[in-house]
Amino acid sequence: MRHVHAAAFVSLDGVMQAPGGPQEDPTGGFELGGWTVNYWDDVIGDVMAGIFGQPYDLLLGRKTYEIFAAHWPYIENDPFADALNNAKKYVATSSREPLQWQNSVAIHDVSTDVSRLKREDGPTLLTQGSSQLLQTLLKHDLVDRIHLLIYPLVLGKGKRLFGAGAIPTALKLMDSKVSPSGVTIVTYERAGMVEPGSFALDHPSADELARRERMQREG
Repeated sequence: MRHVHAAAFVSLDGVMQAPGGPQEDPTGGFELGGWTVNYWDDVIGDVMAGIFGQPYDLLLGRKTYEIFAAHWPYIENDPFADALNNAKKYVATSSREPLQWQNSVAIHDVSTDVSRLKREDGPTLLTQGSSQLLQTLLKHDLVDRIHLLIYPLVLGKGKRLFGAGAIPTALKLMDSKVSPSGVTIVTYERAGMVEPGSFALDHPSADELARRERMQREG
């Protein structure tokens, strides 16, 4: 049995598109690619080394796979690049074209295939980027742990981590820290269902009852 860990760079308003450079993913007219670069520091480096320091197989969407495959095989004398190149890559794609990056395997039915992979023995399934894939994983409750690096900026538009695919779930904070550049780094694990409560009075006022009635009419 193995788990899915999602690691993502996100802005304060939840955008995760093109963190590494302007040409990474300009789709939808996104013009702020590379928004993480000027915040890099040793703490972030140590966090990323810790995430990738454990045994893992990569679980990637097709677009993120293509970004990685056009970059990491061409990096020489770098242990991190070597690890990525040698890792097994499961790639969510509708295409039947062969995957050229070594140790890459296509998956075509994300919920079925990832559920099967989780039942098998093996290392953690680690996502990077892959916003579209994450929507499917979240929709089917397949993410066990989320590593977020939350950057102190607002991007306004772009692909978001928690989009239409997210389902309500409670999370437990496992770790948190803030880097010198102001990036908040948090790790969450699933913690069951959301349990709503209420600060309302046990005996609502007439004004409150009227307000609720208005809300229902306007709903």
